[in-house]
Amino acid sequence: MKQSLQLIHEVNLPSTTTSITEVETLIDKACAELNLHEDLYGNILIAVTEAVNNALIHGNKMDASLMIHVGVFDNTEWVCFSVKDQGQGFDPLQIPDPTAPENLMKENGRGVFLMQNLADEMDFEENGTRVNIYFKK
Repeated sequence: MKQSLQLIHEVNLPSTTTSITEVETLIDKACAELNLHEDLYGNILIAVTEAVNNALIHGNKMDASLMIHVGVFDNTEWVCFSVKDQGQGFDPLQIPDPTAPENLMKENGRGVFLMQNLADEMDFEENGTRVNIYFKK
């Protein structure tokens, strides 16, 4: 069950572009430690770096004084990456559908859609300032 997830790694990162590299290192370490399949690693890498990028740009608005918290949780069935920013939050139900005809040619707006399609489950908490991205092992 997801309720029995245990924290195995956590980092607090400044809202700078170098934090993307730091979170990639965290993902590499966690996936190696948990001996996760290479296909799962690819999905995790893309989804979690997208979540951190969203926290950096949309949540914390590139304000280096605001932190991004990344936690890695694990149990026998699941691994979860939690990304929290210090921004104002948002309503994920208000995100436009990137597959709608009027949005197909837009240059952005696909991040959450991509994350949802790469993860097995995903939810938002704390007024949209925290996203939990779950992957079945």
